[in-house]
Amino acid sequence: MKILQNCGVETIASFTLILDPYNGVTINKDKLPNAKDSFEFNLELLIKEIEKRRNLIWIYVPIEKSDFIPVCVKYGFFFHSCDEDYVLLVKRLKENAIVPTAANHTLGVGAVVINEKDELLVIKEKISTIGYKLPGGHIDNAEQISTAVVREVYEETGIDVEFESIISLGHFYPHQFHKSNLYILCLAKPLSHKINILDTDEIIDAKWVAVDKYLNDEKVLAYSKAIVNAALKYKGLKLDNNTLSHIKKDIELFFPLEK
Repeated sequence: MKILQNCGVETIASFTLILDPYNGVTINKDKLPNAKDSFEFNLELLIKEIEKRRNLIWIYVPIEKSDFIPVCVKYGFFFHSCDEDYVLLVKRLKENAIVPTAANHTLGVGAVVINEKDELLVIKEKISTIGYKLPGGHIDNAEQISTAVVREVYEETGIDVEFESIISLGHFYPHQFHKSNLYILCLAKPLSHKINILDTDEIIDAKWVAVDKYLNDEKVLAYSKAIVNAALKYKGLKLDNNTLSHIKKDIELFFPLEK
């Protein structure tokens, strides 16, 4: 049997394995066999070779090779998570091996945008039965918080903004897909004023409203009012990407603003 090891990578049978710090291995999905029979033959060889020295086997099965999934299940793999084009399965090789929990929440952002006239930027959704709310929405995959704030505000109102700080973190359960939702409320500075809704499928209105009027509107949720009051009272957490810029470019760090 062919076994090669080098710099965190191991080759067994036809599989290239990526080693992890938890004594597990991930099968490289880009080098899977094309035929199901060949896949099963090599998978059985792999399990026999490493079952006494590894804790877990992970495999991303691409959607175009979904006929491999029953083979994985046959050999003791179970579902962990998925995306549009793959299913991630895992097999315990040791009874007490710890399998990290899959993502159990969705992420969203909202923005408090107040202009020089003390007017607050608000939107009204088509599906909403409540009054006007703060602009915001889901954070896309691999998207940073500050980027999501700028994008969501622009899509829903046409207003260009500059991210300033995080002012609140909300946690909601239940939410979509039987998951929790973490909602990050941010303060953003408006760079333009003219309303121009781009996301007309979801947003039916956007406008500037006096902050005092919004806070005294009985149709506004108490939660939204609390967020606006927090933005007026606290400076929040400022973005500081310079601290660890030498380590990783896609990291975001937030620190309390000085009083």
